Amino acid sequence: MASYNLSELFELVADAVPEREALVAHDRRVTFAELEARANRLAHHLKSVDLGHGDHVGLQLLNGTEYVEGMLACYKVRAVPVNVNYRYVERELEHLFADADLVALVFHRRFGPAVSAVVSKLPKLRHLIVVEDGSGETVPDGALDYETVLADSSPDREFVERADDDLYLCYTGGTTGMPKGVMWTHEDIFFGALGGGDPTRMTPIERPEEIVERIPEVGAVQIVTPPLMHVSGHWSTLSTLFAGGRAVYCEPGGFDPAATLDLIDREKANFVTLVGDAMVRPVVDLVREQPGRWDLSSLLVLASGGALCSSTTKELAREALPNVMIVDGYGSTETGVVGNERREPGGDMPSSAHFSVDDRTAVLDDDLKPVAAGSGDVGRLARRGRLPIGYYNDPEKTAATFVEVHGERWAMSGDFAHVEADGTIVLHGRGSLAINTGGEKVFPEEVEATLLAHPAVQDTLVVGVPDERWGERVVAVVAPRDGRALTLEELQEHCRAELAGYKVPRELVMVDQVQRAPNGKADYRWAKEQALAAQSAS
Repeated sequence: MASYNLSELFELVADAVPEREALVAHDRRVTFAELEARANRLAHHLKSVDLGHGDHVGLQLLNGTEYVEGMLACYKVRAVPVNVNYRYVERELEHLFADADLVALVFHRRFGPAVSAVVSKLPKLRHLIVVEDGSGETVPDGALDYETVLADSSPDREFVERADDDLYLCYTGGTTGMPKGVMWTHEDIFFGALGGGDPTRMTPIERPEEIVERIPEVGAVQIVTPPLMHVSGHWSTLSTLFAGGRAVYCEPGGFDPAATLDLIDREKANFVTLVGDAMVRPVVDLVREQPGRWDLSSLLVLASGGALCSSTTKELAREALPNVMIVDGYGSTETGVVGNERREPGGDMPSSAHFSVDDRTAVLDDDLKPVAAGSGDVGRLARRGRLPIGYYNDPEKTAATFVEVHGERWAMSGDFAHVEADGTIVLHGRGSLAINTGGEKVFPEEVEATLLAHPAVQDTLVVGVPDERWGERVVAVVAPRDGRALTLEELQEHCRAELAGYKVPRELVMVDQVQRAPNGKADYRWAKEQALAAQSAS
């Protein structure tokens, strides 16, 4: 009997639809049967070098079939794949490799110099596999070639019995501090973040074999833009695969809105996953500026998550794509998928995001009591039910994030929110980013959403800098649209129509481009550096 182990669930789907295309990655297209065989080959190699139950294997890879093969291969031998942020510098890599207890690493050749710089400091890291990418970079001695490893191994499915509670581990950088690993069981992450075997995410399956019964006659096509090294990337991929669909990856590198639209057109995609204004707005702008260039008639859903998608941008998306459902999702590595805001084609967009959630989500006050709906009181968003085990190697953070309330375990997400009278939740932003100015708390995302409504603002991040009188003052780091001129007074006037005076930016720092992580999330450390540098120069 199959379990809720992620590799066994995939095997059920692969056996049911072997000839369907599963992944499209640049110039490679693989069916479910081919993906299964390649993952089996890598799994047999891992077994041959005594890697198996509980061993941690790093994946320092760009988006491609190798990433998904690596995850599945690890799960097949009950090993634990660990996502590695390929933008990390030596200090961060050394911390992650050591903290995660990596014993093996699969990496693209272009990351060879970074791996070489830390591998000698990590005695546990004993096995290296390099994926060729044409970069010509040097790699540590003894690293094996990925395709050779696959060619020398069996494609057959001959593995030990796996379990529902095998470990799923994902490292997240958060907004402060060094990366930390969040531990889930396979069963809990499957139901908590991967759809639970139901393509509609409405009614989860009740037994593993039922996943095959839910596969649609025609598999959906999903364009996955976030990197697989972040949960948004591989959650989208695995959810698509478990529904018998096709996941399509963009070319590695910076986000290219035109190339994304090309992919939607070429692959006749039904879904596209984007990350906040930084991705959604450029796509929408191109559709508006060049009507008719792309055939987007296959597109059913434009989904955003992981970063702020302002109401202005969602309204523009609704106008540019009138036949497409606009979905703004909310969740985190620590909570799984929590809720979403959906607007059917033709539906109006509200002035702020109102997330629909189930009874496993609440907003708790400082005494860990639910805030009253419609009261306007702000608390911390919390989630119960299927939750992570905790943080790997960090019992203190585990105790702080996963708390017990009246005998029930809750994950405290760190996001502040209030509950509307209709039960929907309005997010204010992360408490760790809140700006304390004159005793008042300012949430950057609220100010950013207002700034993004200004027609001359392309992108923005809001941070606080030290202030002798107020403790902190609000600074807007802004990239203007099309090189347009902007003044602080102009933006302040715009903000005062929507925000209390203490939330209005006191300073403006102009930049050519707002720096973001590869998954589109805000880089507030960079924004703070820009604000402090401008403060020092004045």
